[in-house]
Amino acid sequence: MTLENILPPERALFDVPGGSKKRVLEFFSTFIAQNTPSLDSQEVFGRLIGRERLGSTGIGNGVAIPHARSPHCHSPVAAFLKLAEPIDFDAIDGEPVDLVFVLLVPEEADDTHLSLLSQVAGVMNDAETRSQLRKCESQRELHERLIGAIRRQSSA
Repeated sequence: MTLENILPPERALFDVPGGSKKRVLEFFSTFIAQNTPSLDSQEVFGRLIGRERLGSTGIGNGVAIPHARSPHCHSPVAAFLKLAEPIDFDAIDGEPVDLVFVLLVPEEADDTHLSLLSQVAGVMNDAETRSQLRKCESQRELHERLIGAIRRQSSA
């Protein structure tokens, strides 16, 4: 399972209103529930917030990777949000976050979950990729650059 398989163009969201970590997670939860009939926005939000309580998923360099497991998620779901304005995400480096990669996986998907998280971290740890994503000016450009970065990472 690769990120490319679970990140369709409509889930690369450009210029998303931020405000706060809670608002961004609420936005994603509502968005994904509207597009995935088996998911409930409150349940998804509760799981993402529950994961954040264990420790922030802000990995530094303006990037966060909120992720959670859900018994109602039948296959992995990914979304990428480029925020309109950086927000405080309690990141490990204390810097505000403007690039958010969200993963939702089935409850029992241990290996898949770890593999996808590793792929996201690999892509988002690249300074050039982050720079290019921040320069994007449309949803289409954002998705194309992200998929290009995922492909480069997977062939490395």
